[in-house]
Amino acid sequence: MRPATVPCVWSERENGAVSHPEPTHPASVHGEPSVHGEPSARVESAHGRPTHFELVRTPTFAGTALERDEHLRRDSDRQKEGWGSARVLVVDQDGLLPVTRSESRLWTRAGAEFAGSPPPEAMLLGEADGTAYWVLRGAQSLAGAGSEVEWLNGHVVGGEVGSLDGALLATAVGLVNWHDRARFCTRDGSPTMPVNAGWARACEAAGHEEYPRTDPAVIVLVHDGGDRALLGRHRAWPPGRFSVLAGFVEAGESLEACVVREIAEEVGVGVTDVRYLGSQAWPFPRSLMIGFHALADPGQPLRLDETEISEARWMHRDELREALARGEWRAAPRIRSLTRATMAADVRADADVDAAPPLLLPGRVSIARNMIESWVAAG
Repeated sequence: MRPATVPCVWSERENGAVSHPEPTHPASVHGEPSVHGEPSARVESAHGRPTHFELVRTPTFAGTALERDEHLRRDSDRQKEGWGSARVLVVDQDGLLPVTRSESRLWTRAGAEFAGSPPPEAMLLGEADGTAYWVLRGAQSLAGAGSEVEWLNGHVVGGEVGSLDGALLATAVGLVNWHDRARFCTRDGSPTMPVNAGWARACEAAGHEEYPRTDPAVIVLVHDGGDRALLGRHRAWPPGRFSVLAGFVEAGESLEACVVREIAEEVGVGVTDVRYLGSQAWPFPRSLMIGFHALADPGQPLRLDETEISEARWMHRDELREALARGEWRAAPRIRSLTRATMAADVRADADVDAAPPLLLPGRVSIARNMIESWVAAG
């Protein structure tokens, strides 16, 4: 389980799909309801409103400001030519990044201040406006930063930086995390070495190449086609903290089928009319969050998977609107991973411990909050 690092309720069961009842919902369907979300199927709620909505903003880490150049990764001569004007981002051993908080920008250092050419351990992130960006894993002192720079985790700064810095952050963290876990060949167990400017590792025994891995996961806002949405609380989260539901895609499974299975497993509810919303890289450590929304009937009884879900309930749009206005749940700034204790402390900081805990929603860095904001705005 990874509840501490993702802003949604996760399911990571290793079992296959479970049986679930045929869903019913208060929707008037023009065209056959489908989990594939064909645009020809127009679904309206009982209130006469279209049930589909779009994201109100581009998800964090989803921009195209960073140019990923496959040819440059294999061209060492071009890499050396561009090193003089290159910028280098340092990620420390705890996964923290240097940030100029006054400007909400990542701190990078000139490549020429490190060496005359790219060091073997440097990883090429990409190019932007003719400048190559690289990342190095190492001590904070490598960054050559002054007192104006703070070292923070990506959960905190990801929602504050611009599109280029967001792309640099996600790519850098994703790459260094993969390299940390790919030091030995999966075929023969021999040590591996980085090649292609950090975008592959080759084993010493046979030269077999392995590439950065991304684990796809669906993240789903379930709603009734009217003014209610279904949110859940993971068993590791403090009271009051809720989010949309999510889980990893299994081998041989389509994204839409995963949505149906995961919602049935986690809360025992059948869903229909699964529609794509958008996606977000989530390199903590290596996921791709693929957002959907789906219809369900609130009359179905909730049957929680208590190994993962402590609480789930249907919430009115107005309740979520108030929670969004209240603020957001935020990660502690200088720790690599969060624990139940640190999250609970964050909740209690501004709350009366004797009062019922306020509804807390995910932070702006996550596609989960984007999905909730977008659904609320659509009403």
